[in-house]
Amino acid sequence: MNSKVIKRHTKVTIFMHWFNAFCWFFLLATGLGLIKNEDLQLTGGWWSNLMYSIFGSGETLLLVHEICGLTWLVVFIVYMIFGSRKYVIPFLKQVFTYSPATDLKWLIKKNIQMTLGNKWLKRLGFTPDIPEQGFYNVGQKLFAVASILGAIVIAVTGIIMFLSNILLQNTVIVQWAIVIHFVAVGVVTGGLLVHIYMAAISPDERPAFFSMFTGTVPEDYAEHHHKLWYDEIKGAEGKEHRA
Repeated sequence: MNSKVIKRHTKVTIFMHWFNAFCWFFLLATGLGLIKNEDLQLTGGWWSNLMYSIFGSGETLLLVHEICGLTWLVVFIVYMIFGSRKYVIPFLKQVFTYSPATDLKWLIKKNIQMTLGNKWLKRLGFTPDIPEQGFYNVGQKLFAVASILGAIVIAVTGIIMFLSNILLQNTVIVQWAIVIHFVAVGVVTGGLLVHIYMAAISPDERPAFFSMFTGTVPEDYAEHHHKLWYDEIKGAEGKEHRA
């Protein structure tokens, strides 16, 4: 196996990834704990009781949930302002850029390959080769877009709920904000479970998971899974060498 590695993530990117992950799981845990209605509580009530026992009361639980949410929002706003040119804009260009025919083929063939194997690819009339991908594959890009849009909805509805006792009172807007907030959290959580499986559990993508600690990936992994990005990196290195 090729022992060479390629730089993939900066320290800032790694920090923002794990900061976002920590905030998301903390907000999800405390948010579920705030649902005392057992008819709506997915865990049947025991999780709410656990959260209430840890934080002492519903008021304290709500307070720490709001503090974490506001901290998450402020940090990302600062990141978007000061890191817009170096991090945010390049990231958005990558995740919102698609090649419909190639990407659709990748989605179909990759899912068949992962669930049924290469034999079924051939049985269903597909060749075993998977379309080449850039820095992110199309699955990662779709999750990123869903997460971005979901985060915007969650942040806006969260702010509306936060201000409900100060400005908005119990209006129809607040009631709709609560419903939309919960739905958006559910949708993003569903995508997050797939993301966790692909990054941390699937052996094929394990180097991508470790890259969020080390900042690097093996060169052979990059060539096999992100060929377009790999060729771009190698082309740039070739130009520097010739210069």
